[in-house]
Amino acid sequence: MHPDPAETNRRAYDDARVVALYDLDNPPGEDHAYFRRAAEGSGARRIVDLGCGTGSLTVTLTGDDRAVVGIDPAEAMLRVARARPGGDRVEWRRGTAELIEPASADLVIMSGNVAMHLIDQDWQQEPTERTTAAGRLVESEATSTPDADGVVVHRWRTEYSDEGVVREGEEHLQFRSVEQVTQDLAAAGLAVDRVWSGWHGRPFDAAEHPLMIIEACPQGA
Repeated sequence: MHPDPAETNRRAYDDARVVALYDLDNPPGEDHAYFRRAAEGSGARRIVDLGCGTGSLTVTLTGDDRAVVGIDPAEAMLRVARARPGGDRVEWRRGTAELIEPASADLVIMSGNVAMHLIDQDWQQEPTERTTAAGRLVESEATSTPDADGVVVHRWRTEYSDEGVVREGEEHLQFRSVEQVTQDLAAAGLAVDRVWSGWHGRPFDAAEHPLMIIEACPQGA
């Protein structure tokens, strides 16, 4: 029996060392600013950050007149999120999209590569070495070629050479086309409103820029 990709992905990010590196490698940037503008422009008062990770974006969405929920399947991620300044203003939930009650949110955000987590010749990256606040690291990765549904298996290995500790894991990621995303959203009762490339309102062009930012709303809205 094949492992459940969702459970495999959750385990990959339920290790405190991995989470510390994730937090270090994903600092706030233009993407966070885009989501804050979207929240402000929509007038949303009930916001869900699905796949919130360590909550660095989530806590910045709070306000006196907003209720913000952060959902993530990895408890190690949520421990960091709860401890952030402002973390007490967010309701943190461990789980997946099933924890979003019907009509409970004005705005749902999936940032970063969250959508790719919903689910043979390997490309092998040469090991890299770097020094961080977490110590000296040697990292290597291998990603399989996509299957018929665009799913790849990403395997990683991180050696904390100063401590003699090794962490290994894998995650399943799905690369979808705009057409596939549109179909998936339609099945969930949502219609695509706009598709952007980049964080500044540039129309999507797969040939020019692979980054896909999708805004959707309930069908018939």
